[in-house]
Amino acid sequence: MVGVPNDELSPNSSLWLWVPAFAGTTPRMESAILPAMDNAARNIALVPPPDRRQSETALAIARGTSRLLRSLGFSCISELPLPSGRRADLVALNERGEIWIVEIKSSVEDLRADQKWHEYRAHCDRLFFAFTQDLPCEIFPEGTGLIIADAYGAHLQCEAPEHKLPAPTRKQMTVRFAMAAALRINRLVDPQGHAEFWE
Repeated sequence: MVGVPNDELSPNSSLWLWVPAFAGTTPRMESAILPAMDNAARNIALVPPPDRRQSETALAIARGTSRLLRSLGFSCISELPLPSGRRADLVALNERGEIWIVEIKSSVEDLRADQKWHEYRAHCDRLFFAFTQDLPCEIFPEGTGLIIADAYGAHLQCEAPEHKLPAPTRKQMTVRFAMAAALRINRLVDPQGHAEFWE
């Protein structure tokens, strides 16, 4: 294990963040491995700048939906770039390897403006829309799941039909999910070392 001091804490604090070192490697070997991994990570835009266009309503829906997904046994990550170039609002992964994508819609206009929502099907086992109770369920496309949410929680109004991913696509999405999650944790541990992701 390698101890990493937490810059957020006071200088006198004894609390360190512990991250695993590469098993069976020497410091010299790690110095060779880490730059190679860092270069590969930079080539995959898995940590895009935050989309500050999101409304307060959209952020509230995302928060409540994330709570629901966690209660269903999923870990989720927001704003994940997909291999197609699109960016999914929420991607959820459970221990069985199932992948759900949830698109957040804060208004009727938001839904009408999204003409490419069907492209998300190629990257998940189930596709959902999440929205507030102010929007009628009838306006959403057939064949998708529906989640009604607010800032404090969410309700699975309608289950999404399953369309299982091919094995190669599942592996690709799982790797992207894992790398994005790891890079975001690394950014918290070492913000200065990952400043380029915010530029």
